[in-house]
Amino acid sequence: MKSPAPIRLNKYLSHAGICARRTADVLIQQGQITVNNRQVTELGYRVGGTDVVRYRGQIVQAEAAAYILLNKPKDCITALHDPRGRRTVIDVVRHASPYRIYPVGRLDRHTTGLLLLTNDGELAHKLAHPASQISKTYEVSLDKPLTSSDLASLSAGVMLSDGICQVDTVVPVGTTGGTIRIGIHMGRYRVIRRLFEQLGYQVVKLDRVGYARLTKKGLGRGEWRCLRSDEIGQLRKLASK
Repeated sequence: MKSPAPIRLNKYLSHAGICARRTADVLIQQGQITVNNRQVTELGYRVGGTDVVRYRGQIVQAEAAAYILLNKPKDCITALHDPRGRRTVIDVVRHASPYRIYPVGRLDRHTTGLLLLTNDGELAHKLAHPASQISKTYEVSLDKPLTSSDLASLSAGVMLSDGICQVDTVVPVGTTGGTIRIGIHMGRYRVIRRLFEQLGYQVVKLDRVGYARLTKKGLGRGEWRCLRSDEIGQLRKLASK
């Protein structure tokens, strides 16, 4: 069987889920990576299938990249583990991949909907970075109907404690005015809940129904699926902008 072609060391570390490639370059320059028990500080150094790579003395195993799309259930923590023993998203997707995967960004405990998990450190870093401007769409159920003036305020932008928040789209769903679909690029902490709290509403239910052009179509609550190759390519294209 033909051996895999050598790849750059920073790419190897990224595929192993250690960090993004730029961070890997820093680790290499700092002398924190060894290959076959020899310290390597050369950027662009390539490793093959028989090379033994170590970081902090521990062997690093390059893994095939995994990309999992989860429809996160309620009362589920976006974390690798929870010291209080609560259910995590990793518990939900435990059998999705033989490799260790990580959530890209966060959804709070009571928020449901789309969450991407991967071991592609470079892509995860780019998607989570504000510069990527990844679009997210939420369906929000409120404790009372949204007034036309507050709808206009959302469209114009709302001042929060950490600066003004601009949304991309805001559309009522149904006829009662209590459910709103909102599109946003910002990734600030609890930004959707804070937006409506600033206007005097309580969010009863928050569901992320779109992420970077991915949707929940065919994906029930608590279910997951592997991304198709065209979807992975689409994410990489969005992240490279």
